[in-house]
Amino acid sequence: MTIAINTKITNFKSKLDTPLTKQEINILQINLGKRCNLACTHCHVEAGPKRTEELSKEICQQLIELIHKFPQIQTVDLTGGAPEMNYGFKPLVEAARQHHKQVIVRSNLTIYFVDGFGDLPEYFANHQVRVVASLPCYLADNVDKMRGTGVFDDSIKALQLLNQVGYGRNPNLILDLVYNPQLPTSEKFSLTPDQVKLEQDYKKFLQEKFDVIFNNLFTITNLPVGRTKLHLERKKLHTSYLQFLESHFNPQTVANLMCRNQLSVDYLGNIYDCDFNQMMNLSAKTGDGESLTVAKLLEFGSLDVIDEIQTANYCYGCTAGCGSSCGGTLV
Repeated sequence: MTIAINTKITNFKSKLDTPLTKQEINILQINLGKRCNLACTHCHVEAGPKRTEELSKEICQQLIELIHKFPQIQTVDLTGGAPEMNYGFKPLVEAARQHHKQVIVRSNLTIYFVDGFGDLPEYFANHQVRVVASLPCYLADNVDKMRGTGVFDDSIKALQLLNQVGYGRNPNLILDLVYNPQLPTSEKFSLTPDQVKLEQDYKKFLQEKFDVIFNNLFTITNLPVGRTKLHLERKKLHTSYLQFLESHFNPQTVANLMCRNQLSVDYLGNIYDCDFNQMMNLSAKTGDGESLTVAKLLEFGSLDVIDEIQTANYCYGCTAGCGSSCGGTLV
């Protein structure tokens, strides 16, 4: 007798009581390109050393104009790839700081040991860039499995360099770490651990073992996008993982979702509601259904032209349990 397995997943949009709408935009997250010195197994961008896609001079200038034109932008969040390796990184940092915006760089840390990038810790300190660094575990074996042999050791050296220039000590030099769970290999799925407790564990271990200090730990759920999605599909776990995330949907997270007050921009200048939608090519839309670009926003003279946020079933990853965002848990 064949047993029918229910593989139905509730459409995320229908899970919500009301449409997911934008608030006033105050965060501009820019993906500068796919060039990276690492090729991490969980990377939703699918970045790596062989990727060449990056920001153009034209789009960089449009973004600088956008930063100058809209005082409501409080934070410019630079990501990649390794954002530091892609065209436009330093011009965007300096344009944003000139206008007193907070600048975040999402750094893989190991970039500091690539020829030509050894000045980055001092550069970050000079411009008071907030460093959000990936360290998916405080144990070497787990990090190296996800990110490559030797990455943990280089990451620790990089954190020590950042501490030496004042990060984690000077209140203007914020250093945050990001935890990602290991990719599942069976249906024994789990949500990210308690962020407060895990931060305490990270701080105790890293300070005692390596004399490393940092400010905050962000726990981020692996969304089934990019290499994570490919991994789940290879293991025949994609549907069951989505079902797991749906079963832990927490409506209290919805009010704080990162897509509500940010715009995500790709290296071609296209606009998305979040970085995950960007990787899945799900464009942000105006009320008239028009896709957006940086050039169109400049033409409109407004950042607040999106009514409803585009959603997909991987949005369950941001709304499961305590929620997940670029700044960690939501509730």
